[in-house]
Amino acid sequence: MGGKAYVIGVGMTKFEKPGSRDWDYPDMAREAGTNALADAGIDYSQVQQAYVGYVYGESTSGQRAVYELGMTGIPVVNVNNNCSTGSTALYLATQAVRSGQADVTLALGFEKMQPGSLGATFEDREQPMMRHLLALAELQEFAMPPAPYMFGAAGREHMQRYGTTAEQFAKIGVKNHKHSVNNPYAQFQVEYSFEEVLAAKPVYDPLTKLQCSPTSDGSGAAIIASEAFVDKHGLAAQAVEIVGQAMVTDLRSTFEDKSAITLVGADMTRTAARMVYEQAGIGPSDVDVIELHDCFSTNELLTYEALGLCPEGEGGKLVDAGETTYGGQWVVNPSGGLISKGHPLGATGLAQCSELTWQLRGTADKRQVDGAKVALQHNIGLGGAVVITAYRPAER
Repeated sequence: MGGKAYVIGVGMTKFEKPGSRDWDYPDMAREAGTNALADAGIDYSQVQQAYVGYVYGESTSGQRAVYELGMTGIPVVNVNNNCSTGSTALYLATQAVRSGQADVTLALGFEKMQPGSLGATFEDREQPMMRHLLALAELQEFAMPPAPYMFGAAGREHMQRYGTTAEQFAKIGVKNHKHSVNNPYAQFQVEYSFEEVLAAKPVYDPLTKLQCSPTSDGSGAAIIASEAFVDKHGLAAQAVEIVGQAMVTDLRSTFEDKSAITLVGADMTRTAARMVYEQAGIGPSDVDVIELHDCFSTNELLTYEALGLCPEGEGGKLVDAGETTYGGQWVVNPSGGLISKGHPLGATGLAQCSELTWQLRGTADKRQVDGAKVALQHNIGLGGAVVITAYRPAER
């Protein structure tokens, strides 16, 4: 893996409903980036490379965003990897530090979205997920919009195979909305009862509206530094080491397994998790706090199994036992997750990084997971890519 890499500063904006705040993506990027630089205690002139993620926007929007922080001539790389865009920027920024190409890098992500379900921008060419959708339509009747159809179909398959219930999926929505009450950055900060989540507007059975992530505007940022930089500037007390990181894209099994669960990325997650655990020298039982990609409640449950928190088919039992909230073995999505915190695609991975950095520093306020020493981040984009990152405090 090369040299060590540390998160020394993080920052994000509050995530907002699209159109509810009078701002543009340069404003979002300036706020998140400035917060991250201030948190790191460095000046933008010390940053040597920047990786900027967004899904919806014109080419070189990354440069326009970064210019709000300074114009120093450094390389600025635009990143687009669907919903895993923010963590892909983090992955590239970390690689640059680990390889010795840079001592300090910036990973920045933002999104300015349209209200409503995600749609295609270009109608005159092959859609990247068409192969996935055609494969899924052979298994379960096609429905619109595509995202809840895909993840809802995977949930249905899990119910048919293992006896998982709609109530178990609903409990995940209840948990994440409850967690978000203590997150000032969350788009929603409202607690809902189990009955309210289950009875909310149906989207695609078993999913109701309160089990689905919303479209959101917002930005997140992280400053990554080398071990030499951390030592030279005395930053070990605030630095969080990236002790494992992997990106995996679609495998042959994605299509060969003839499974809705596999089509939405379970094998990508499983493969990346194994790589990260091996790199970090840890297993699932060593992890204290997790931010994972709960774009829909069904995917959170599927991800429990893919990350090895429980055997395949037993995610529902984990939910019923309360093992993924405060007082359980892991606290999953203390931020409220995508379901409640919001999901501005390019910013999500960096918001997850921010939350876990705060957790490992012990500065997450009312969301704090007691004694958190190992954190795991999971971010997935269909079409497809998953990025998993493991973190530990530099000083323990």
